[in-house]
This record gives sequence, structure tokens and C-alpha cells, in this order.
Amino acid sequence: MKLPVATLHAALLSPRTLLIIFLLMAILMFSSALIELQLSRSELTHLMTEQAHSLIETLLITSRNALLSNERLDAAIRERLLNNANFVRMLYEQNRISNTLLTRLAEEQGLYRINIFNRYGEKIYYSHQQEHIDRYQRNNPQKILQPIFTGETDTLLIGIKPARFEDGYRFAVALAAVNRSAIVVNLDAGQILQFRKEIGYGNMLRSLVVNPGIVYVALQDSTGILAASPNVRRLEPVSGSPFLLSSLQDTVPGTRIYRFEEVDVFETVHPLFYKGRTVGLFRLGLSMEPLDEINARIIRRFGFISIILLFIGGILFSLVLIRQNLETTRKQYQVVETYSSKLIRSVSDAVIVLDEKNHIRIFNPAASKIFGKSESETIGRDFQSIVDCADCAAITSSVEQMKQVECRIGGKTKYLLTSRSRFRDENDEPNTILIIRDLTSLRQMEVQVQRNERLTAMGELASGVAHEIRNPLNTIGTIVQQLDKDFEPKESGAEYHELAGLVYNEVKRINETVQHFLRFSRPDPLYPEPFILSEMLKALKKQYQPLLESNGGSIAVQQKWDGEVVWDRKQMQQVFMNLIQNAADAGKTEVHISIAVHPLSDEEIEIAIVDDGPGIPAEILPRIFNLYFTTKANGTGIGLSIVQRIIYEHEGSINVNSVEGRGAEFLIRMPVRLQKN
Repeated sequence: MKLPVATLHAALLSPRTLLIIFLLMAILMFSSALIELQLSRSELTHLMTEQAHSLIETLLITSRNALLSNERLDAAIRERLLNNANFVRMLYEQNRISNTLLTRLAEEQGLYRINIFNRYGEKIYYSHQQEHIDRYQRNNPQKILQPIFTGETDTLLIGIKPARFEDGYRFAVALAAVNRSAIVVNLDAGQILQFRKEIGYGNMLRSLVVNPGIVYVALQDSTGILAASPNVRRLEPVSGSPFLLSSLQDTVPGTRIYRFEEVDVFETVHPLFYKGRTVGLFRLGLSMEPLDEINARIIRRFGFISIILLFIGGILFSLVLIRQNLETTRKQYQVVETYSSKLIRSVSDAVIVLDEKNHIRIFNPAASKIFGKSESETIGRDFQSIVDCADCAAITSSVEQMKQVECRIGGKTKYLLTSRSRFRDENDEPNTILIIRDLTSLRQMEVQVQRNERLTAMGELASGVAHEIRNPLNTIGTIVQQLDKDFEPKESGAEYHELAGLVYNEVKRINETVQHFLRFSRPDPLYPEPFILSEMLKALKKQYQPLLESNGGSIAVQQKWDGEVVWDRKQMQQVFMNLIQNAADAGKTEVHISIAVHPLSDEEIEIAIVDDGPGIPAEILPRIFNLYFTTKANGTGIGLSIVQRIIYEHEGSINVNSVEGRGAEFLIRMPVRLQKN
């Protein structure tokens, strides 16, 4: 049976029907809003979790690098001080020690103090005499050196301690000598402590809290807070929280909502492991403002939907609200993505994100600095296309998540510490994130320190050998001359005189070698004077240009910095002459040499001496600065050692980059003004 149109219309407009329609629309709208709230919270929570994990990973890498840097620095300083202490002990046990000698050794080696105490704690020799009248004594040498005085140990690594009478701290070691006396060598620890402060947790944590999305960062163990951002006054102790105790033993990050200073924060925790031990637990609190804002907006929207349902009751407006809600969620996503982008662009380590085909998606400024390529040049390209060597390209496929590699980038060797991890993006596609730290400067500093230590040891050996050999050689030479002059055998007289002359000539040759030893072991003192650097370089160009042009070569000078320097002009001229002559000799013909001067800061410059000769084979490159190492048939092998010694005396450094067949580049970093007198 068919209902009349009027009846159908009335049924549709009846209060019951309208109420049912209204309720259905209300249920539909409120349900959609609630579902949207849950989805929005879930998506934002996932993004915050990813953000927190990336930050925690960066904190862990930076912390391990800071701990490793401190250990390597302390080890290098201890080794240097122990070498000096052994040398002083040798002189002391040979009864050759004096206060004047200790003062000179301290000045030459850059040491703060050298003291020798007898077994009763009394100072018997010292490098610096200073009266401390009515001054508070912050530590007692007799108490500190007691293990040596009692024979408990022969080597005491004191480390950093407060200065005895003055302000500040010292880094000290002690060695036992005859009669259980103690030789104490120390350095001023101010620069060491400043270095630790600059790379320490406190400075790192303060820099992170600048980001408005980060509420606090702290490193905590069972005893309390080890380091924290400035706004942290107290935190829940590890021992009182099952969550923190379990996280301290876990290897993956843990997350929770935590009440901090009357505010809920999104907290992520992860333990810091270093060399098989647990240092502490990193706790990172992210702001919950994005989630709170979503909750507030949803509550406001419920009221708005109710009003719209009362007055309009239409479903069209609800669709508009859903669209607005989706737009709001998208904006929240963009806010979180902006936080991540700013963090990635501001960190000092290179951050590179690759897709599943190893094409570059993110390439931050630190990566541009390491690889010498801009972001626009690399986005979308295969990672292997921006590196020059297989070892560097293989880090994307290595089974090791953290690896140190040696790479050739832009014709130069760089040492990189790489960390690799994988994640899935919003499209559930696999991505790889590479975090790369440039360790080249640190590696060069280590090489420079080792090289200087070898030169010092060789110098000491040279001095000892030279003094032991010269006197017998002079005696032999005198006797041979006298025998050749006064004695004539009855037979084979000509052969006798020829052999006597041969012996005398060989004695002279050995004596010349001894002279080289003495020259290296006792370098000329520095006489710094002010002069214009460009004038010296122009004179060197004028000196070598005819020689190089006669063989089809050339020499060029590029002055991107020019000014007055305070160096020992004679010795620095010898440095440049040795390097230019080596380049000319290595290339034989058609050698093109360039000398470029670049500013590094107001107080430091870099001088690059580059040639296009045959280069230096990789197997001998680490040995070219060794004393008496040479590849020339008539070479002495002391040229580059003297160059190294002169630059070291000028408080500078020298490094070399070379590939066989592509020439060589010597890089000299020098202070503009030498501080020594």
C-alpha cells in the first residue's frame, strides 16, 4: 500500500523523525570527532617518539665522543709528562740535575713546574722558586707522594689536582727515583678543564634546551643527577621508579608521560653505555603542548558542533569541520617536522637521510661542509656519487652500525666516525639515517703530537750518540794522519798511504754525520722579528723562478692574506726553501708550484705549498718526517725533520696530502705572532 505524499512529508518532519535525524547526526559528528582525536593523538605521539629517539641517539653519540675525547687527551698529556719525568730522572740519577737545568727544561717543553722531593717530602730541586708566605696550603705533597716514598709504586698518575698555594688546577704525574725520592712534573690544567667544559654534558644540554620543543635534558644514575639543563632542580630518583630501573638495564629507548614541575611532559629515557659500563640514564622531556592544544581544540569543537546541530542540524557543516580538523592535524605535523628540521640543520655532525635506493633526501649544512657539496647539488642523487672512495661509499651497507672510516673527499683524506640507523617514514617506506662526525682535525693533532714526541726522542738520542762518537773519531783521525805522515813501510808504500787516506776520509764522513746529529739535537734558538710575509714569499719566488722555468716549470704566489708576522725569519725561510727544493727535485722537469696564504682567524693563518709532481707513495707518506728517512740517492734525510722541528718551535703544525701521480700538498698552520721570546 502506497502512503500519500502529504503523509510521507509529515512523517519526515515529525518531532520524532527530526529527533532521530538530529541524534544520528550528533552521534555521527561526535563519533567522528572522537575518532579523529584518537588518530591525531596517535600520529602526533608517533612523531614525538621518533623525534625523541633521534635526539636521544644524537645525545648518546655526542656523549661517547666527548668521553673518548677526554680519555685520549688525558692519555696524550700523561704520556708527554711521563716522557719528561723519565728524562729528568735519568739526569737526576746521573747527578747532572740543577735548578737552572730544570727551569730550562720546563720552558723548552712548555711545562708549568718540575720539582724533585726527597723521601721526607722536602723539595730539593725545582724549576721555579716562589715564596708562599702566610698562604693557605690546598694540598700536601708528602701525603700525595706517600705511595712513592713508601715504595708502594714507582709511577703515580696524579691527574688534575688543585694548585698547592695558587688559584687554579694542575695536571701532574710523579716517578720514583733513587732513595725513594719523587720527580713531579705538572702542567697548568686551565686549558684542559676549559676543553672539557666546552665539550661536556652541561654545555651540550644547555644548547639543546634552546629548542622550544624540549623541556629538559638530564643524565642521572642511581646516586643522583650527573648533568642537567639549567631548569632542572630535582627529578624522580632512579631507585624509586620501576620504570627508570628497568630502562637503566634496557638497550632500547623507553617513553612515558611524566609530571615535571606541575606540567605533563613526554619523557624518553635511554641508558648511556661506555666501554662496557653504564654511565647513567639520559632523560629527555618534550613539551606536551601540541597534544594539549589538540585536546583543547576538540573540546571547543564539540561545543561548536552542538550549536551548529541545534541551529542548522545539517551534515554539510560537519564535513567542513572534519576537513578543518584534518588541516589542523597537518599543521601540527608540520610544526613537529619543523622542530626536527631545525635540529638537523643546527647540529655540528653531518646528518644524511637516504631512501631505500640510497638516494639522498636530507643533506644538512654540516654534511655540505664535510663533503664540499651544497644541498641543491646532492638531493635526489645516489650517495655513492658524492664520495670518491669505496670505503666511504660502503658505510651504507656495512653490518656495523657505528664505524670509523678513512675517506678521500675533494682530493683530501678525511677521517670520519659514522653511525647508521634505519626507520620507516610516514608512507611506511624504509629510510637510512647517517650521522657523520669529522675526526680529521683530532687525528691530525694526534699525529702531530706523536711526530713531535718522536722528534724529541730522536734529538735526545742524537745528542747522546754524537758526544760519545766525536772524541774517539777525532783521536782516530789524528792518529791516521800522523801515521800517514811519519811512517813509511818498506813494501807497498803507495797502497799504505792510499789506505790511510781512505780511513781518514771515512772518519771525516762519520764526523759530518755526527755534526748533523748535533745540529738536529740542539736546534738554533729562535730570534723572532716582525716582517711582511709577502716580501719573503716574493724573494723566494724570485730565487727559484729561473731554476723552475729552465726546466719548463713555474712558481706562483697567491696572497689571500698579507700582513706582518713575528717569526724567526731565517729559520722560516729555510722551511720554505726546503719544501720548494723538495718539490723541484721530485718533479725533475715541468714542475708547477703554488704557494697560497689563507686566513684561519685573526691570530692564525694557513700556508699551502702545492706541486703537480709525481706525488708521494702511500706506503712512505707516514714516514717522510722521520729523521734520516730519504728516497734521494744523495739525500741526508734531515730536511723535513728540520722543517717539522722549526714549525713546532714556532707553535705551528704541518701536514701533507698526496696521491701518487697527482702531486703533493703541504699545509702549514702558523700563529701570526710567536709568543716565545
